[in-house]
Amino acid sequence: MALKDYSDEFKSDAVALYESTPGATYKSIAADLGINRASLREWVLRDRERRGVTAAGAKPAAGHRAAVPSADPDERVRRLEARVAELEASERKLATERDILRKAAKYFAGGDELVTSRFQFVDDHRATYEVKQLCQVMDVNRSSYYTWLAGAEARAGRKREDRVLAEQIRRVHGESGGAYGSPQVTAELREKGHRVNEKRVARIMRTFSITGIRLRRRVRTTVPDPASGQVADLFRRDFTATEPGRKLMGDITYLPLQGGKFLYLATVLDCFSRKVVGWSIAGHMRTDLVSDALRMAASTRGSLDGAVFHSDHGAQYGSRAYAGLCDQLGVTRSMGAVGTSADNAACESFHASLKRETLQGAHDYGDATTCRRTVFAWLTRYNTCRRHSTNGHLSPDAYERRHHAAKLTLAA
Repeated sequence: MALKDYSDEFKSDAVALYESTPGATYKSIAADLGINRASLREWVLRDRERRGVTAAGAKPAAGHRAAVPSADPDERVRRLEARVAELEASERKLATERDILRKAAKYFAGGDELVTSRFQFVDDHRATYEVKQLCQVMDVNRSSYYTWLAGAEARAGRKREDRVLAEQIRRVHGESGGAYGSPQVTAELREKGHRVNEKRVARIMRTFSITGIRLRRRVRTTVPDPASGQVADLFRRDFTATEPGRKLMGDITYLPLQGGKFLYLATVLDCFSRKVVGWSIAGHMRTDLVSDALRMAASTRGSLDGAVFHSDHGAQYGSRAYAGLCDQLGVTRSMGAVGTSADNAACESFHASLKRETLQGAHDYGDATTCRRTVFAWLTRYNTCRRHSTNGHLSPDAYERRHHAAKLTLAA
């Protein structure tokens, strides 16, 4: 408990009260003033020293009021017994305070998993100790504790509401495959008619441990080709677009299998909606892998004529065969700087989300068939259902439908 800082005026008045009260003791005056007995004694002794008052001329303490010790043995015994009783009472008080502090240390050791309110500690132990003593040891105001106690019913109501909302959040989180954070969960709940605040959703997700899963390992998939020609960076880290099919970006990522083996995934994303318009999965990283993904993108969009495709400096993207395919489809190539992942950050982020949400903490996908099926299901659902922060928490397909509807409205 923090020590209180008393003013010089308060100390002077306390000393004057003690000195002017016949038969008063340090304990009685200290209790009246709500201060520590030892503090009052120290103030009195300092004042007497300042005034030059000797111990012999000082005010007699409680239990020693007679100026001359009594010669009566019975009287001396009574005085000693009274002093012993006073010391025993003080020891009991200190022992009780130590016991309260030991229990408090265990009570708060669990952090947020247990109640961290000092008021709650007082309430939980009020049947064992006096509320006044609990509040003193825990350094809380008694009136504040009783105010807190009066709001117990309202707090219980809020906790019940939080538990109900937590179940709704779990359902949304589960339907997303454990992918959604608080922004997407909030958007989903609002669409279902719930009036919720994102900060409250985030707080409840923390309280009930509703979280995503982080990746642990990384495999190098970008191997630059020294013989490839120079390709300019036409994106300059601008991964946005005003129309679908104008700016595309792609990358390769590994898919871990059991036994230390891998499959590899090449993707093509549309910068406008972050829709996956093309992908290819294979057990190799040859040029065919990225070429098949680009051909799928051309089929999805109908045509890529006039589009710009951005990638890193992987050997597959720098090959003559891939450059020829881009020319054939009317696609202009763009590449970031060598060894700079930030120049293709949007694709890196996309692949990180894919593996985090499909692996869900596992080290691998198992066999190749399971891996293909899992990734295919996620990519399909990503386009049709998964909310994306870049799209105002709409799925890529929903975002593009809204864009087309707006264009038709303007044309009409």
